[in-house]
Amino acid sequence: EFQEPYAVVVLLEKDLIVVDLTQSNFPIFENPYPIDIHESPVTCTEYFADCPPDLIPVLYSVGAKHKKQGYSNKEWPISGGAWNLGAQTYPEIIITGHADGSVKFWDASAITLQMLYKLKTSKVFEKQKLGEGKTTAEIVEEDPFAVQMMYWCPESRIFCVAGVSAYVVVYRFSKHEVNTEIASLEVRLQYEVEDIITPEPEIIPQFPDASSQLPSLKSLSGSTNTVACEGMMKDSIPCLSVKTRPVRMPPGYQADLVIQLVWVDGEPPQQITSLAVNSAYGLVAFGNSNGLAVVDFMQKTVLLSMGTLDLYGSSDPYQRQPRSPRKSKQFAADNFCMRGLSNFYPDLTKRIRTSYQSLTELSDSPVSLELERCKSPTSVKGSRKLSLPTDLKTDLENRENSFSRSRSSSVSSIDRDSKEAITALYFMESFARKNDSAVSPCLWVGTGLGMVLILSLNLPASDDLRQSEPVMVSPSGTVLTLKGAVLTFACLECMGTLTHPPYEVWRDPHSADDSEKTRKRKLVMHSPSSSQDMGDHQFAVICSEKQAKVFSLPSQTCLYVHNITETSFLLRADVVTLCNSVCLACFCANGHIMTLSLPSLRPLLDINYLPVTDMRIARTFCFTNEGQALYLSSPTEIQRLTYSQEMCDNLQDMLGDLFTPVETPEAQNRGFLKGLFGGSGQAFDREELFGEATAGKASRSLAQHIPGSGGIEGVRGAAGGVIGDLTRARIALDERGQKLGELDERTASMMASAEAFSKHAHEVMLKYKDKKWYQF
Repeated sequence: EFQEPYAVVVLLEKDLIVVDLTQSNFPIFENPYPIDIHESPVTCTEYFADCPPDLIPVLYSVGAKHKKQGYSNKEWPISGGAWNLGAQTYPEIIITGHADGSVKFWDASAITLQMLYKLKTSKVFEKQKLGEGKTTAEIVEEDPFAVQMMYWCPESRIFCVAGVSAYVVVYRFSKHEVNTEIASLEVRLQYEVEDIITPEPEIIPQFPDASSQLPSLKSLSGSTNTVACEGMMKDSIPCLSVKTRPVRMPPGYQADLVIQLVWVDGEPPQQITSLAVNSAYGLVAFGNSNGLAVVDFMQKTVLLSMGTLDLYGSSDPYQRQPRSPRKSKQFAADNFCMRGLSNFYPDLTKRIRTSYQSLTELSDSPVSLELERCKSPTSVKGSRKLSLPTDLKTDLENRENSFSRSRSSSVSSIDRDSKEAITALYFMESFARKNDSAVSPCLWVGTGLGMVLILSLNLPASDDLRQSEPVMVSPSGTVLTLKGAVLTFACLECMGTLTHPPYEVWRDPHSADDSEKTRKRKLVMHSPSSSQDMGDHQFAVICSEKQAKVFSLPSQTCLYVHNITETSFLLRADVVTLCNSVCLACFCANGHIMTLSLPSLRPLLDINYLPVTDMRIARTFCFTNEGQALYLSSPTEIQRLTYSQEMCDNLQDMLGDLFTPVETPEAQNRGFLKGLFGGSGQAFDREELFGEATAGKASRSLAQHIPGSGGIEGVRGAAGGVIGDLTRARIALDERGQKLGELDERTASMMASAEAFSKHAHEVMLKYKDKKWYQF
C-alpha cells in the first residue's frame, strides 16, 4: 500500500517532539502532555483540593491565550487512551513556583496533570543590565526573581508571591486586558540592635579588611545589592527596581501592588519567612527575622512595620539583657549580599542530617559555608538541588537549643540571640483578649521561639469608609507559648468544625460592565456560633515543630497538648479536612507522616514513609484536603501520596485506559429483496423456524416424536455423524493452512514496508539531529 507520512516523532534526551512534514517550515506540534513540568527548578509548591469548580475552566481559558507562536496549527497526531476520574468529583490545583520567577497552575484532578496557566512575576521589575558603572562581577548570577513563598485565596482569586529578593507582589485576577502603572511601596523593616549591642570600635573590622578576606563573594539579589567600593553606604534602597512606566497586562493575574524591603544602614533586607493575605480585610502581612509588616493593599499604605521585640511590649516573657558583642561582625553574607536560593535553611539541613545518620555532615568552616551560600542553583551544572530559605539560620539555632536551657536564667538570656523570626501568620475572626465577649478581626503571629502573639485589627464599619478611613493594628498583649518554632494555625468552632477565614467574593476589577465596577464588596464571614450564653465559643489550634496545642477561647485555656516528637522536628504541618472531619497532618524530618484528631489531638496515624535524604523534599512537601499530599521526588517529577482509605479504594478506577474503548457495532438489517436476489442462502436453525420460541408452544393433543437411542438405525446414524464431523474438521484444517500461508506472505510484505519506512525516518532524523526545535 502507498503511504504518505505527515509527521515524524523524535525522542530527545529530555523531551518528545513531533515534526509536521506537511508544511514547508516543518513546525513542531504543541505537546499536550506535561513531560517536563518546568524549565527552571521548582522552589516551592502549594496543593489545593476541593477548589471552586469554575477555577479550572477560567484558568485554562486565560492560559490558552498566552500560547507560544510557531507551532503547527494541526491537532496532536497521536491519539489513544482515556482518563478515568473514577468516583472523585472535586477539582484539584497544584501551584509551582520556580527559580526564574515564573508560577504555574496545574490541573491535578484525579490523577491527571495538565498545565493551565503560567504567570511571570519578573515582568513587574526592570531587567538587570550591564553598564551604568557596574562591573560584570557585580551583576547577579543568582536568580533574583526566585519565588520563595506563595499564598492563594481561591474564593477571592487573590494571589500573593514572596520573592528571594525580599519583595511581595499582590495579584488580582481579571478577564480583561489593562494598561496601567504598577503601585509600589517600600518598607523599612530592620531590627535595631544599637540599644542592646554596643561593640567597641577597635574590634570592628574596616571595609578594606572585609574585601580582602572574602574577595570572591558577590551579591545575590541583583546589582543593587552590592556595596559600593567607594565607601557609600546603602540606605532605603530596594533590591530590585519596579517598572515606573505603564505596563500592558494580559487577561489573568495582574499585579496590583509591589512591596519591597529596603536596605538599612548598609544592611540588606532579610528574606521573607512568613506570608498571609486576607481579601475581606484587604490586608497582607509578612515577616522575617527582623520583624513584622502589615500592608493595606486596598489603600496602598503601610499599617505596621515593627521589630519582633516591639510586638511584645510589656508582655515579653524573656529576660532579655544586653548581649556581649562578637569579635567581628558577620559581614560576609549578612552585610554584603543577599543569601542565595541554593542554601535555604543551612541550619535546617544540618539538623535533618544529624537526625538521619545516613546523611553527610555539613562542613563547619564559616568561609566555605558562606561561599556555598553564595552559589546559584542554576550556575553550576548538575547542581540544581532545591533547598529551604536561609535567613532563619540564627533563629533555627535558637529554637534548636532554646528549650534545652532554662528560660529564666540570666545565662540563657545572654546567650540567646536578640533576633526572633516570624515563622507563621494567620488572619481570623477570633477573641484577642480574655475578657472579649465577641469575635473581632485578628492577626495571629508565631515566632521562631515558640511564642504566639495576637494583633487586633480595627477595620472601618462600612464598605464606603473602608476606602478612606485608616485601619488600626495594635498588639493585644496576649502571648501564648509552645515548644519549638510555630508552623501553622487553625480555628475550630465549639462543635469541632473548621472555621475558615473571611473572604471577599471575586469580582472583576477591570470589567467593562459599570454595574460590576460599582458593585459593593460581598464579604463571606465565618464567625463562630454564639448560641451559648456562657463559656468558650472557639478552639485555636497551634502546631509548632515540636508539639501541638489546642486553646479554648476567649479563656485562653490549654485544653489539649501533644508532644509530637522529641528527637526530630516537623517540616510541615497543616489542618486538613478528611471524610467530613478535621485532623492535623504532620510531616517529620525523620520521614514520619502523622495525623492527629482535632480538637482532642489523639494520634490517628504514624507511618515511617520517607527519609528526607534530599532538601527538595523538605522544601516542597505540602498537605491538602481529602487525605492527600505531594512533594518533588526529582527535579522533573511530582510524587503524590494519600493516607485516605477511600482514595486508595478508588485508585484503580482512576487509572487511565491505554486504548480508547469502542462499542461493538450492531449488525445491519437484511432487506427482503437483498435476501431474495443476493445469490447466497442464509442458514436457519430448525429451532428458530419451528421451535417454541418462534411458533409458540404446541397443543397437548398433538403427537410429538421423541427420538430414542435403541436399534441398529441409531448406531448407524451415530457413526455417520462422527464421520461427517471428521470430514468437516479436515476441510477446516486445510482452509486454516491456506490462510496461514496468506498471512505469512502479508507479514513479509509489511516487514519490508516497515524497513523502508525506518530507513526514511532515520534519514530525516540525521538531517535534523543537530537542529534545535526553533530552527525547524
